[in-house]
Amino acid sequence: MIKINHYIGGILLVSGTTIGAGMLALPVITGFMGFIPSIITFLIIWAIMLCTSFFFLDVNCSIPGEINLISMAHKTLGVKGKVIAWIFYILLLYSLISAYIAASTPIFTEAIAYITGYTLPRFVSPFALPVLFGGFVYLGTLGVDLINRLLMLGLGISFVILVIFLPSHIEPALLTHFDFKPSILAVPVIITAFGYHIIIPSLTTYMHHDKKHLKWVLFIGSLIPLIIYLLWEFLILGIVPIEGKVGLAEAWQQGYSSTQPLVRIIQNKWIRIGANFFTFFAIVTSFLGVSLSLSDFLTDGFKIKKSWEGRLTACLLTFVPPLIFVITYQRGFIVALEYAGAFVAILLILLPAWMAWHLKKPKFYRKQGGRLLLACIIVFALAIVAIDILEQWGYYKSLIEPYVSISH
Repeated sequence: MIKINHYIGGILLVSGTTIGAGMLALPVITGFMGFIPSIITFLIIWAIMLCTSFFFLDVNCSIPGEINLISMAHKTLGVKGKVIAWIFYILLLYSLISAYIAASTPIFTEAIAYITGYTLPRFVSPFALPVLFGGFVYLGTLGVDLINRLLMLGLGISFVILVIFLPSHIEPALLTHFDFKPSILAVPVIITAFGYHIIIPSLTTYMHHDKKHLKWVLFIGSLIPLIIYLLWEFLILGIVPIEGKVGLAEAWQQGYSSTQPLVRIIQNKWIRIGANFFTFFAIVTSFLGVSLSLSDFLTDGFKIKKSWEGRLTACLLTFVPPLIFVITYQRGFIVALEYAGAFVAILLILLPAWMAWHLKKPKFYRKQGGRLLLACIIVFALAIVAIDILEQWGYYKSLIEPYVSISH
């Protein structure tokens, strides 16, 4: 019998892992196509990612014991699957953790300077996020669940503040922009924003392999971010224009999040406070989910004992490499993040479908309809990888050049 706190906690863990710093960038890349195309694209991607999360869950529940992606890939696909899982899991999660640490550094530096008047040295600031919240990762899923509830409450309150103050500034004409062509650039980014699958192995153990409840957790837990994403798109795309010095095209060129042009357009104290807190909570909730997933992954992959020494070792392996890169060589992980869409497509779309292909139960995967669905998902994943690579090579810049040229 699953306790209600585990059920609600599971939903919040899925939502918290999903809603991250990437949400702040979504309107910047989707702004080129407009609000209505964004809604359609978000709904399609959400459905596909929910489908692959069920594949992931079925594979996870088909193998006994407390396992992670490494064991899942090895049991179903053999050595080749294990190698692919190792490579892309490490690339994706270390990149994400590094990005969250880097994104949180100026927030902590500014907050400490405001409170104490002392500015932290540059090499010290990146340690703030792991030091303050790494202990909850050490405690495992229960520890992350408890702190995540408070953080999700803060995320919700800060978001409500923005929702209260922003609608009066919406210009309906901005929501009428319609151009589906740039959607090819947005798809890899949107896929990354629904990358909650990494928390599934930890949740499966936490909820005692109760597949029925786990499916509802995944459905509700991913539906909440979808609704929030769509509302966020409505607010930002309705307030921030594409063109101009404070437009979305300029934000895209400069690598800004959507809150920066928003705060510059609307000179309002509460909106600035809400935006800052929303950014902080979005970063930390995702940081916790990703860090917990990587810690469990490394524990499974290296067969680390679940003693206090083992948990400490797993935490050090989780946080030390990203800290080293953030402090000494930030550009390395920026390059990796540029291919995050491809990493997610391989790890969270192609791999779950490929593993499910080798399952004998549920029988759905052995039937013609199930095979066809899996094949379509695999082809979709390969297409995303190709799109992301071609995008990094500059093949699709012509799709947004008209908007970028107008902004100058």
